[in-house]
Amino acid sequence: MMGLSAPSNRVREQVLALIKSGEWAAQGKLPTERALADRFDVGRRHVRQALDALENEGLVWRKQGKGTFLGQPADPMGDLAAKITGETNALEVMEARLCIEPELAALCAHRITDDELARLRHLMQRQFEASDAQATELWDGAFHRLIAQCARNRPLLTAFALLDKIRSNATWVSIRAKARDGASLAVTHSEHLAIVDAIALGHADAARQAMRDHLDTRFKALQGEIAALASAEDRKFFAADVDT
Repeated sequence: MMGLSAPSNRVREQVLALIKSGEWAAQGKLPTERALADRFDVGRRHVRQALDALENEGLVWRKQGKGTFLGQPADPMGDLAAKITGETNALEVMEARLCIEPELAALCAHRITDDELARLRHLMQRQFEASDAQATELWDGAFHRLIAQCARNRPLLTAFALLDKIRSNATWVSIRAKARDGASLAVTHSEHLAIVDAIALGHADAARQAMRDHLDTRFKALQGEIAALASAEDRKFFAADVDT
């Protein structure tokens, strides 16, 4: 990543690989800086710089005196999200995203800083270059999360956080992964680029429309994948019925 020394960037990549592997997912907390320095055989300064970079990308967060944690700080909506997950479905969540995220993109166009814009471009590129479904999901989530944060509207951010928590359901993540292929990833990158360009120009209406277009594309892809899964289940049921 730009701005990091070679040792710090190497540590960042190593930590990122371990995040993607799920090694720390159960406890949600990373080892101490000293433990990471020993593990990667580098100075703590390089570990600290690597964690700074990952925090800027929205992949980890830190609390003084407590340590470094995966993802974002726990939101008070977490318990509600756990309850709602069992009472909704992936398409309803996409409908809610279409209501909220275009407005977040519009507000972001007015409020994002130059440093945040650079981070947004970086996340967009990392998502495009991702080599597997898990990495694609990781960077895509970070991209949309940064836009929400840069909108600087606490009620809307809380609503976004609720949806973000719900959509992290493993089954839904798997369905979204199946709805992606090489062609759709290229389309996503083009749509992400349109969103970022509109935000960079400070054009709220264009950012709103670009985000709506992007989510509508993903909505239709998700509908197609769910329909395909339903058809497959119907075929299994029919075959079993014939066999009996």
